[in-house]
Amino acid sequence: MKFNATARSVQGSSASRRLRRAGRVPAIVYGGKAAPLNIELDHNEIFHALRKEEFHASILQMQVDGNKAEPVLLRSVQWHAYKPQVLHVDFQRVDASQALHTKVPLHFINGDESPAVKLSNAIISHVVTELEITCLPAALPQFIEVNLADLLGGASVHLADIKLPKGVSYVAHGGDANPLLATALVKGGGAAADDEGEAAAEA
Repeated sequence: MKFNATARSVQGSSASRRLRRAGRVPAIVYGGKAAPLNIELDHNEIFHALRKEEFHASILQMQVDGNKAEPVLLRSVQWHAYKPQVLHVDFQRVDASQALHTKVPLHFINGDESPAVKLSNAIISHVVTELEITCLPAALPQFIEVNLADLLGGASVHLADIKLPKGVSYVAHGGDANPLLATALVKGGGAAADDEGEAAAEA
């Protein structure tokens, strides 16, 4: 995904306020062997780009002042406290030979077709919506798919139950190497099971 930027020489809070009043967004690009580069972005362009999932989880092509595009990764976004306004954006340069450390969204599929929903009338809860991973830039996925087609009522899906894309490794936090991704909660919980057990006993 490509976006345009303009180099900026003036820095400081006053300069940033002037930029925002003019419909521009101050930003910075860091990392790699080059020095950090202060840039500015068109607010409307970056605002709409940030609404796209791929802008947050893919290698971006940044074109500064019409020069050759440079690969970067979105690192952080500062939003206004209550206005739909982007205040500042950080990007990191991408080196094809250096592993990235970033977050990738999860896409849950086939939940409505699972036995949990069709047979048990369960409610599927997505416990996490993204994973922190590490990989080389060429292996970075835009998302990781979690297939719930075989999920049973009352069962759960952990990281170990899915296959990560080739070259991608999960970054564990707090010693949890196998986090819970989704669970199927059966309506009525144990009460329904108890009623069924009593009926079977009476029969």
